[in-house]
Amino acid sequence: MLLPDPAPAPDRLAPAPRRALLLGGLGALAWLAGCTGTPSRAAGTATDAAAASPSAPAPAPADPAPPAPSTPTAPAPPPGLTAADVAAGILRREVPQSGGGTLVVVPGSSPAPASARVRTVRVEVEQDLVDAGVLDPAAFAGFALGVLNDPRGWGAGGTTSFARTDGDAEIRLVLATPDTSAALCRPLRTMGTLSCRTGDAAVLTWYRWVEAIPDYGEDRTGYRQYVVNHEVGHALGHGHDPNPGPGRLAPVMMQQTKGLDGALPNPWPNP
Repeated sequence: MLLPDPAPAPDRLAPAPRRALLLGGLGALAWLAGCTGTPSRAAGTATDAAAASPSAPAPAPADPAPPAPSTPTAPAPPPGLTAADVAAGILRREVPQSGGGTLVVVPGSSPAPASARVRTVRVEVEQDLVDAGVLDPAAFAGFALGVLNDPRGWGAGGTTSFARTDGDAEIRLVLATPDTSAALCRPLRTMGTLSCRTGDAAVLTWYRWVEAIPDYGEDRTGYRQYVVNHEVGHALGHGHDPNPGPGRLAPVMMQQTKGLDGALPNPWPNP
C-alpha cells in the first residue's frame, strides 16, 4: 500500500519574515525619531561637553567716561537790552532827564599798552545814574578804555596809548544825565542831546549813550565807540572835519551825531 509522502520538515528560515518585520519596525521607529527632532545621544553628549568646558572670564567693565564739563551760560541781558548794551555799562534802557549833578570818580586803574606816549584818563559818572540802577560804572570805564586803546583808535601804530587812573589825569571822561551834561557843556548849546569837550573833560550825555543815533541803525556799540573817540579827539587837540560826501566814510571828527547826510558811519580815527 502506498503511503503518502511524508510532510516536508519545517524550514528553519521560516521565522525570517517575522525578524524582518521586527527589524523593519525598528527602522521605522528610528526614522520617526529622527523626524521628530529627538536629539541623538551623540548630539546630547557633544552639548554636554560644550556646557561643561570652562568659559573665558568676562572682561572687567570699562570705567565710565567722565562727564563732559558743563559750559557756564552767560545770564540773559535785561529786557530791551543786548549783551553789547550791558558791556557798555547799561543796566536798564531808561534815561533819567536830570540828576543832582554830583560826579563821582570810578575807582580803579589800568595800565596803558606800551607806546611812545601815555595819556592818563580819569572816568567820572553822575551819582544819580548809579543810584537809579541804570548804569554799571565799572563796565562803562572798561568799555571806554577798550575803545581808546583799540588798534583803530588814536594810538594806531603805537604812537599813543591811554592809562586809566582814579587820581589826577590829563583827560576826564564824564558820563552824565542830559540836563547835567548840558550844564557842564555851557556855553555850548547841547540841549542834553549832544556831547562836548569842555576844558580837560570829554562830557558824554546819557541820552545818546543809551539811544545812539538813527544813522547807526542797530549798531549802538559803533556809535558809542564814535562818541568816545570824537570827544577825546577834541581833548587831544583835534578839530572838526567836514562831511566827505555821500557814500564815503565819515571821519571820526565829523559831527556825525548831527546827521551823516549820506556819508557812511565810522567810529574810528584809523579804520
